Amino acid sequence: MKNMHRRKFIKDTARAGIAISLLNFQIKNFTSEKKNSVRIGMIAVGLRGQLHLSEMLKRNDVEVIAMADPDKRMMEMAQQVVKKFNKKPPEEYGNGPYDYKNLLKRKDIDAVFISSPWEWHIPQGIDAMNAGKIVGMEVCGAIKLQDCWDIVNAHEKTKIPVMILENVCYRRDIMAVHNMVRKGMFGEIIHLHGGYQHDLRGVLFNDGITPYNSGVEFGEKGFSEAKWRTQHYINRNGENYPTHGLGPVGTMIDINRGNRLTKLSSVATKTRGLHRYIVNHPKGGANHPNAKIKFKQGDIVTTQIQTANGETIILSLDTCSPRPYNLGFRVQGINGIWQDHHEGEPDRGMIYFEDRSSNDQWENPKKYMEEHDHPLWKRFEKDAQSSGHGGMDFFVDNAFIECIKRGAPFPLDVYDLATWYAITPLSEKSIAMGGQVQSIPDFTRGKWKTKQPVFGISDEF
Repeated sequence: MKNMHRRKFIKDTARAGIAISLLNFQIKNFTSEKKNSVRIGMIAVGLRGQLHLSEMLKRNDVEVIAMADPDKRMMEMAQQVVKKFNKKPPEEYGNGPYDYKNLLKRKDIDAVFISSPWEWHIPQGIDAMNAGKIVGMEVCGAIKLQDCWDIVNAHEKTKIPVMILENVCYRRDIMAVHNMVRKGMFGEIIHLHGGYQHDLRGVLFNDGITPYNSGVEFGEKGFSEAKWRTQHYINRNGENYPTHGLGPVGTMIDINRGNRLTKLSSVATKTRGLHRYIVNHPKGGANHPNAKIKFKQGDIVTTQIQTANGETIILSLDTCSPRPYNLGFRVQGINGIWQDHHEGEPDRGMIYFEDRSSNDQWENPKKYMEEHDHPLWKRFEKDAQSSGHGGMDFFVDNAFIECIKRGAPFPLDVYDLATWYAITPLSEKSIAMGGQVQSIPDFTRGKWKTKQPVFGISDEF
């Protein structure tokens, strides 16, 4: 009943149109001044950063002032993106990995996108806040649990808002299911699945010349993410990319806003997939030097999570196996269940409602997805058509810019970032201890009990 009352409040506030004015504690002081335009700095302009850059260049209310990246190839590619949009070339900061600090000294930048390798996210985010720049931070998992406290503490000290740029929260079918959850169609939610089930072997290894599936090299010999991401698979064993699976289901059960994650336990399979890939690749083989590498990362990591309100969540990381892409979402309530099949395809997957479906049979979800399409997608479908990841990038970047302009709370904030990032080091510890249960800190320091949901309420962002 508590959950149902909360859902009624959410719908009532949406109808009243006051969601945008719910300026909660983390950004009330800093963003009260509204802006007509936003001046942006890009920290890291690799392939992910270039997608954010493209979204910014499409807009008339954004000016990209400067870009920082020590990789000359990526900087050149980013400037080519700028050229395609006939915009003024941003000033470059490419003199080594710390030149981004000089970008942060500029007085003509309001906010930054951080799309760098994982280990740089938190230090760069904290430096940006200390320099007075609003932060949009790409997704990953924390290197250490303390990182999560560090970014929360920096935010609470500086009052600078931070948004985690989790684009999968905005996937069209997920937002439709989110809408159905808010309407109570599934009944009280009891169990959820999500994950990152994506064959990354061609991303983790390549020849440094042509992208993906082109070799078995990494580090300095690799291209893009192979330069740095592969090393994590050598050094670590855990749920290393939790937010794509956790973010979308977490917003459905009001994590950090009336609910919170409390405990987790993780287990990992044996490590076989990356070695097999190297041995079987035409440019590799059993005698290739990289065939001798001992990878620590298990091929599949399964994490089970408990919540304060009694729901359970299962996350699956599966990036070293030959498999089609599928994030494996499942939303289950006392009256119904939905399971996805592929990225945002409304006529695939399965859905069932006890009070609607006949003969205890799965239904094609298409009619439900169309009927309960989220107002955001209805409103901005055309704007999102040319955007990355099936339109998801438009929505997450639009939310970042519009919230800055309006002085509104970010729908995915620093406490979400810290909570979702924390899954990685906690899962590593759990696996190392044979699956032992780990407590998940309350990064809100109790404020989750009174904070109200923001994500998916407005049809503006």
